Amino acid sequence: MNVTTQTRRIAIVSGTGKTGRAIAAAVRAAGDEPFPLGRTELADPIAALQGCHAAYLMAPNLHSDELGFIEMLLDACRIAGVERIVYHSVAAPYAPSMPHHLAKAESEDRVRRSKLPFTIVQPCAYVDNFLPGLRGSEPVISVAYDPDTPFGLIGLADVGEAAARLLTTEDHLGASLELGGPHLVSIREMAQAAERVLGAEVALDVTTPNVWAAAQETRGADAGLDAREREWLTAMFDYYDRYGLPCGSAGIPAILGRAAYNVEEVLADELSDIYAGNLGEDLSGNRA
Repeated sequence: MNVTTQTRRIAIVSGTGKTGRAIAAAVRAAGDEPFPLGRTELADPIAALQGCHAAYLMAPNLHSDELGFIEMLLDACRIAGVERIVYHSVAAPYAPSMPHHLAKAESEDRVRRSKLPFTIVQPCAYVDNFLPGLRGSEPVISVAYDPDTPFGLIGLADVGEAAARLLTTEDHLGASLELGGPHLVSIREMAQAAERVLGAEVALDVTTPNVWAAAQETRGADAGLDAREREWLTAMFDYYDRYGLPCGSAGIPAILGRAAYNVEEVLADELSDIYAGNLGEDLSGNRA
């Protein structure tokens, strides 16, 4: 007897950005139908979520009321009959000096009390955030904090694949999983890895949180940030300057059964169009 596997619809809230696109690609590769939900669809969230088996709940970056946004989505998921949710939090959510992190800690609590089958993922900063500066004729990594503090940088493709696995299986229900790379690295070490991948010098452009904030204020509307967003990002850079953003490495192996790709491997893959064949030792001391 032939067994037909029914394709399930998987909602991805804020699904048109880079994280949403990575998750959608991985959901599609898993044989299910990604259904990105943007502002237009969320005008009627219950209708948008009807017929969705699972939903990835992700607020827009620096949302002014993430808790209210997530509460709205949880209510809509319950009414629409969504069977599985994954909430996109952040590494170190309870960091009171960073308002957007703290909002995710509060939202995690609301997710846990929703009575919906849930998993919470806590990704670190993405290696991919630095790709635009590395694609230029004069590659550069620009940061507004100490380049020697530790981060658990993760590749966006790993986050997408992990999210898709959680959305399309019953794995890790009730869990909170940090999604970090296999090793803690500094921004300076990432620049060194980029040099090996590109076979070219990578400039490291470093400023301070306060200097960055003053420059953004001078640019005004041209910076694309309002006063609140500027204040929140300055607070984040100040935290990074003091502490970095360390993140555990166990989440990706627990979900995918393999280690996360390291910084050098992610850069080599993402910069393959300009990769000069100079990939040397990776950050763990092994050949990539």
